Amino acid sequence: MLDSAEIIALCRAQHGDPYAVLGMHTDADGKLWVRSLQPGARSVAVLEAKTGRQLAVLEHRQIEGVEGFFEGFIPRRRNSFPYRLRIEWESGVQETDDPYRFWTVLGEMDVWLLAEGSHLRPFERLGAHLCEIDGVAGTAFAVWAPDAERVSVVGDFNTWDGRRHPMRLRRECGVWEIFLPGVGAGACYKFEIRTRGGHLLPLKADPYGFQAEMRPSTASIVCPLPAPVEPSTIPAGDQLDAPMSIYEVHLSSWRRPEGGGYPDWQHLAETLVPYVVELGFTHLELLPITEHPFDGSWGYQPLGLYAPTARYGPPAGFRDFVRACHAAGLRVIVDWVPAHFPTDEHGLARFDGNALYEHADPREGMHQDWGTYIYNYGRREVSNYLIGNALFWIERYGVDGLRVDAVASMLYRDYSRSEGQWIPNVFGGRENLEAVAFVRRVNEVLGQEHPGASTHAEESTAWPMVSRPPEMGGLGFHYKWNMGWMHDVLDYMTKDPVHRKYHHNQLSFGMMYAFTEN
Repeated sequence: MLDSAEIIALCRAQHGDPYAVLGMHTDADGKLWVRSLQPGARSVAVLEAKTGRQLAVLEHRQIEGVEGFFEGFIPRRRNSFPYRLRIEWESGVQETDDPYRFWTVLGEMDVWLLAEGSHLRPFERLGAHLCEIDGVAGTAFAVWAPDAERVSVVGDFNTWDGRRHPMRLRRECGVWEIFLPGVGAGACYKFEIRTRGGHLLPLKADPYGFQAEMRPSTASIVCPLPAPVEPSTIPAGDQLDAPMSIYEVHLSSWRRPEGGGYPDWQHLAETLVPYVVELGFTHLELLPITEHPFDGSWGYQPLGLYAPTARYGPPAGFRDFVRACHAAGLRVIVDWVPAHFPTDEHGLARFDGNALYEHADPREGMHQDWGTYIYNYGRREVSNYLIGNALFWIERYGVDGLRVDAVASMLYRDYSRSEGQWIPNVFGGRENLEAVAFVRRVNEVLGQEHPGASTHAEESTAWPMVSRPPEMGGLGFHYKWNMGWMHDVLDYMTKDPVHRKYHHNQLSFGMMYAFTEN
């Protein structure tokens, strides 16, 4: 029988290796034991999965005031076999497969690729994935939290109780995993994380969650990974000698519904798409549509990079919207924000108790202008998270291009900082070499995997060769956003005509640099 110290650790959700003790195990005498943690249960019995026959009733061991731990041996059995649990609750009886009878979720190759930060599509392994293991349907969960002492999946399927489903740590890559039988699409979930110092963090949403609750709720939702989308067959129009006319729109502000609230994807497909086509535009650019907690940010402070915002409906609606754009001859660009993320406690900030996605030193890791965290581009797992996200929107939703926001803030270590508030690079300069390498890598990967996709840099400084290939020393973007049009020309047009003759320089200044970039 399990010793008291391990039982107490399990019941207090402090055990670091639950798979070593929960589930089915053979002891030194060859006896086959089953152990299960079910806080609040009246009784737990073991059933043979194939026949449904009851084989044993587990003993409820209560030690030093903790409860919910059940264990017992299976008579006349020596070898492991598929089994189910019959759990009696106050509200009724439940039959379920035991999560701890299933082996690993991640394959060895996935583990090594994730460990070295070279998995091009980490979203195919991390997050919540509907799947079937040994003929049993459920959801496989995996989350990167290398400095955590213990991680549990909590959700509406286990009363948000972190004791119910503690995960297994794959120490090679710092990823925690578990397969939960019976958990299906639509289930709400988060991760409960205990730090190495024993501190319980606020519940965290899934960094790879494919769907999220409507704000102000913040849970992730189990959702099928969208199937790959065939590349658009619309002529690119992105060659440098082809005309390009982009309609930029914040969806929440465009023709607000009469009753208030937000338009859904179907309504936008029926109204926005024909409007833009009629005006003669070739491209539709959407301000960020990734999940974000604060309406006032217009999506530029995102927390769910893999989830289309719930404001406009379910993720499948966005796929249909992109398909409608393509059917009408429009190519779709989405604003992409890899420059920073907000500090909301349910997000990436101090995800496992330490600076994981961000820099620990605020001189590197905190934006002065926006009060947000800066990604640690030099950490391979972090850059891999972002590169995979760029591929995700093109491959799984069919978008044709990414407009990368706030590139200037990424390129300079002293961006909006006074002397002494920033850390020079290894050569003593102000350039953020890790961010430069990340930007080049994103553009290289997209160019290799999807040559028809375009990237556009919103970059407002004199950084050279923003729209030149990395092999030439450039950043690799197809285009640099025309800030002279965005600011100077539009500002000129707002002035009273009688005053414009004093401001013609706003029209001519852009010509000084217009031909050094695409």
